[in-house]
Amino acid sequence: MPKRKPSQRRKPENTPEQPRNRLAEIRAEIQDVQQQIETKRRNGHVIRTAEDFKSLERAIAALTNRLSALLVAEATQAALEDSENQRQARSFAQGAGPTFKDQGRRDVTLQTTCGPIIVRMTYFSRNCDRRKARKGMYPLLLLWGVQDRCSAALASEISKLVAMLSSLEEVEQVLSDRGQPLDFKTIRTIAYRFATRARAAQRVENLNWGETVAGRRVVVSTDGGRIRIRTTKRGPKTAKGRSRYRTDWREPKLLIIYVVDEKGEMDRKFLAVIDGTLGGPDAIFKLMEFYLSELKITTADKVLFVADGARWIWNRAGALLRRLGVKPEQINELVDFYHAVEHLGKIAALQGRWTASERQTWIRRQRRRLLKGKYEEVQAAIDAMCGRRASKTLKRERDYFKRNGGKGRMEYARVAALKLPIGSGAIESAIRRVVNLRLKGPSIYWHKTSAEAVLLLRSYYKAGRWNHLEKQALTTASGGDA
Repeated sequence: MPKRKPSQRRKPENTPEQPRNRLAEIRAEIQDVQQQIETKRRNGHVIRTAEDFKSLERAIAALTNRLSALLVAEATQAALEDSENQRQARSFAQGAGPTFKDQGRRDVTLQTTCGPIIVRMTYFSRNCDRRKARKGMYPLLLLWGVQDRCSAALASEISKLVAMLSSLEEVEQVLSDRGQPLDFKTIRTIAYRFATRARAAQRVENLNWGETVAGRRVVVSTDGGRIRIRTTKRGPKTAKGRSRYRTDWREPKLLIIYVVDEKGEMDRKFLAVIDGTLGGPDAIFKLMEFYLSELKITTADKVLFVADGARWIWNRAGALLRRLGVKPEQINELVDFYHAVEHLGKIAALQGRWTASERQTWIRRQRRRLLKGKYEEVQAAIDAMCGRRASKTLKRERDYFKRNGGKGRMEYARVAALKLPIGSGAIESAIRRVVNLRLKGPSIYWHKTSAEAVLLLRSYYKAGRWNHLEKQALTTASGGDA
């Protein structure tokens, strides 16, 4: 019988496959890149034009970025092979349930701020069939805050870009320009889940900001904006098989909590708290209660609640402060002065026989009275206009002043003397920066969950509290596939 050629000889079936040494592979790649960098440095290149300079920058950046990613990969792989970390991984998997079994090591691609890296780690699952989604996990990734195969630092950076820029498409373009291409759906998933984890941490834990408002003068305000929410319609689909949808206007509600100094100006040493929700009045006041409790509002020197005259605000504001235990002598409630003047203008406009000059004269007189603390005179002037045949609109405006002024919410002279603001410009500015410049615009429609996520991201970013949001997102661990 003729002998087989060497190429035709079969490998013995019981020969064990040699385990891959991923750490050695990474270190070999590092040496290769270092040699390329050294070669680039020695060869040199004389810069003579702007194009030469640009090409040199890009070539060096590509090499150094690659080296950075490999150094991160080396440190990650070394940590994965550490015996103590492996023990923690097994313990974490056992805590998730007795059915989680070690399915061996697998190559995993992780996205980091330095670029993608490939490491080899142990996979635990109930079923080793990888075609069944989310059946397992990489415990160490979860312990290190790696979600969606994305490092915590990169998830935070992507989420911040979503908060900063005007669209996800812009985020995609910026990342591509940086040499970190990610598709639209991946960016959306990373950012929205980052926001979801941060919000979940608020529900189950304390903020632990290490801040209080003890002895400070605190201003609290809330208001609503306008965005369009997309909801699917029932009924037949379009000719192209797409679901029909509505785009109704909804009012996202925002809150702001800030501190003023002795001059009545916003204290920049204390970062404002801004947050928002589409959940309605009760939801925003629940958020407000959470933040005020965390900041220990009862230790404040003075508390001013200032807002426009909306009933949904004032029906809840007093009860909130009492529930928190704030003493009555600490509390000042005020209707925004400029909204009150706007209502004076509406009353003057209803006087059909007046000239434009007469209207302005009347408004200025009542405005001066309000500033001097003469609310009773203003109310008397309004009542004088309302005879038996007063229109419903005029009666509604009269009731606005009776309702708010009668409860001490128009004591502008007293509040100004305390060096506290008499307007709600801070919340108006927050509405513009958080809602109008990011979520509102022609042909911009949001799903509710998406809008909630961007509201949270944008609010913390504009308040300068991004590091706090990042900390909250990292405190929530998931049991799914990392």
